[in-house]
Amino acid sequence: MPTSPSEPSEPSEPSAAPRAAAAPYDLAVVGAGPAGLAAAVAGADLGLRCALVDAGPRTGGQYYRHPAPGLGATRPDRLHHGWSVYTGLADRLAAHRRAGRADLLAGHQVWALERVAGGPSDGTWALHATLGPEGADRATVRAEAVLLATGAYERQLPFPGWTLPGVVTAGGAQAMLKAGLVLPGKRIVVAGSGPLLLAAASSLVTAGAEVPAVVEATDYLGYARRPGVLAAVPAKLVEGAGHGAALLRHGVRLRRRSAVVEAHGTDRITAVTVARLDADWRPVPGTERRIACDALAVGHGLLPQIELATELGARTRTTADGAVALAVDARLRTTVPGLWAAGETCGVGGADLAVAEGELAAHAVAGAPVAGALLRRRARLRAFAELMAAAHRPGPGWPEWLRPETEVCRCEEVPAARIREAVDELGAGDARTVKLLTRAGMGWCQGRMCGPAVACLAGGGEARADSRPLSCPVPLAQLAAGADAGAADAAGGAGGAEGAAEAGAEA
Repeated sequence: MPTSPSEPSEPSEPSAAPRAAAAPYDLAVVGAGPAGLAAAVAGADLGLRCALVDAGPRTGGQYYRHPAPGLGATRPDRLHHGWSVYTGLADRLAAHRRAGRADLLAGHQVWALERVAGGPSDGTWALHATLGPEGADRATVRAEAVLLATGAYERQLPFPGWTLPGVVTAGGAQAMLKAGLVLPGKRIVVAGSGPLLLAAASSLVTAGAEVPAVVEATDYLGYARRPGVLAAVPAKLVEGAGHGAALLRHGVRLRRRSAVVEAHGTDRITAVTVARLDADWRPVPGTERRIACDALAVGHGLLPQIELATELGARTRTTADGAVALAVDARLRTTVPGLWAAGETCGVGGADLAVAEGELAAHAVAGAPVAGALLRRRARLRAFAELMAAAHRPGPGWPEWLRPETEVCRCEEVPAARIREAVDELGAGDARTVKLLTRAGMGWCQGRMCGPAVACLAGGGEARADSRPLSCPVPLAQLAAGADAGAADAAGGAGGAEGAAEAGAEA
């Protein structure tokens, strides 16, 4: 398939003839974002038979999300930073698929991992997945080793009005633009904390939106505490300067040490109230300012998505911003034998770090020597990630944004007053107990939206890893079908799962 400089090569034909169910993949990579794509490509380069498994219809993940072919976008590179890195990896993956060294299993939402008998050491991995957007069918992918590159999701801190139509996450605004070529509104306030805000605001104004303000809860001074770490990653400084220059050209005002403490409107957001914050993120009385808008893109950093590993008992660590990430060694091995992790699952650090860690993990799985330059690059980027996390750690005073009636769990419509009642009057001391007493976190998102806020209101101290037997909703029919259901579809790249994946990719 011919390609242009801006379009990766993603052939739609099956990539390999089906292999016998007794021949599992050497490596299954869960997640086709920067880390997973780099790992699958590097693994195939090193002679591993790889399966790249992802819930989406195409590679790229959240970071390299791009328009569906039917939209006719001719220059998707304009919506991304480092697009050439993605196209290079995608073209290499396409070559491996044509040669039968790798399979792309798109449309596969992995909901559990387990060891099964038959492997050379501790057994072969079985990756159980639902197929397609509705989860209508099931497949089981088998592999000797598994690498988790499942990425992250946005941390949300609730405030009055955050459930109004027109309020989206900062990443959600970017996803609408990158995948659908649409904007969430015409006049968009961007708020929260973290480097994603500048990237989102830069993308929005470049696409034609009016951004009256970027509201950042920190003051960026945390980066100055370790100038040597900053100096070691000049590309990050250049990237940040580029976003800043775009905002300056469009007259976007940056409000530091401030937060959106209320959204106004009835059928849709019409304005926000912004207030200055003290050092603990408490609103400073008398500093409130109202800004008219028809959309709000808000987020307070990212949280690693690690449920598949924590259910297996993998050890975790608390990052500098209070998030829970997987603990890995110098070769990105988790504490579960045969299970590796790369990218945001090890702590949020951006696409460049994810690519480096994906490549490093693939070398570790293959038992291949690693170039010193790659190890040094990963160390520099990981140090920057820790600095970034510390600079944007949420302050303990943010719950003062809430009113008693403010919904904290939007799925189950649980207000702040009910959570505080569970803590103050019923003795709940952690998020799990609050969940049992109030249903906060029992909705469709399974606590991904409200979990951090509930844990903070519960006063349980440091964040704890979430452990659940199913990492995503699964139809009961699939669970009732038994352990052998779907095994013939994807054990080592069988045609049924590959066909379903390609159907999803073509849809």
